[in-house]
Amino acid sequence: MAHPTRRRIVLATSALAALPAFAQGAGYPNRPVKFTVPFPAGGPVDVTARAMAQKLGELWGQPGIVDNRAGAGGIVGAEIAAKQPADGYNLFVCAIHHSVLPALRPGLTYDIEKDFVPVSFGAMFPIILVAHPSLPAKNVAELVALAKKEPSKIAFSSSGNGGGTHLAGELFNMQAGVQLQHIPYKGSAPAMTDLLGGQVQLMFADAPTALPQIRAGKVRALGVASAQRSALLPELPTIAASGVPGYEAYSWAGLVAPKGTPPDIVAKISADLQKVMTQPDVKQRLFDAGAEAMPTTPEKFAQMLRSEIEKWGKVVKTANIKMD
Repeated sequence: MAHPTRRRIVLATSALAALPAFAQGAGYPNRPVKFTVPFPAGGPVDVTARAMAQKLGELWGQPGIVDNRAGAGGIVGAEIAAKQPADGYNLFVCAIHHSVLPALRPGLTYDIEKDFVPVSFGAMFPIILVAHPSLPAKNVAELVALAKKEPSKIAFSSSGNGGGTHLAGELFNMQAGVQLQHIPYKGSAPAMTDLLGGQVQLMFADAPTALPQIRAGKVRALGVASAQRSALLPELPTIAASGVPGYEAYSWAGLVAPKGTPPDIVAKISADLQKVMTQPDVKQRLFDAGAEAMPTTPEKFAQMLRSEIEKWGKVVKTANIKMD
């Protein structure tokens, strides 16, 4: 049997060794926290990131710094963020692109699940199916019937191959049993411009792009792609309830941290994010940008991310989508 004094020393040493694991987040943060955003300033993901950074900074008494690292459809920012110190002072604002890229680019130098830990879902950007006024179809059911009569004759625009709005269209093709023709553009703005000009008949547009044109009466909204009606357009039915059961697609932004970030710090950031993202001024700020704030626990975001990767991986494979 061990000597009582020796045994007390061993126990005390073990307790001391365990202290850092529980105390790492005690004084966090005591300096600025960086939010790497893999897209240019001004877009919905950037707007979400800036709302997060600003309000968390106010809560913490430390600046939240947004670092835009755009390039390669979100890849450049992810590569940079994956190599940052896992100390809680480096966070990455990921998006739907990062659940699609594993299927589009099998040779990525990072793994969005293995090289990062989930912190929280951030915001959802509803995708709205809009039509040029000349299209005879007045709702989703009529569109499906028309598309089945005229395979490949109706075209939809998107912000580019492999983007969320492209995938929403391909998922619609698969689940509705139709063959809408995809016309990719370099960004949402030119894709909407050609819809307004009648060069294409449809667009699966993110809410920030669609809402101004819907409100101006320049395009007709046929349905929202999310599972539930959107607070942004509460009168608009879902595509799922309008003729394509089970259909669901949306763009989103979430927060992750480099692998190895202390769990107690991850838990604190997530809990604090849930506090600030539910504040009325933050919800309104995102609402005005065409987004709905939806913070979650790390566990729920991990499940959601895994589900998105599996879902869009199947769509990429079935539709044989290639990235530009």
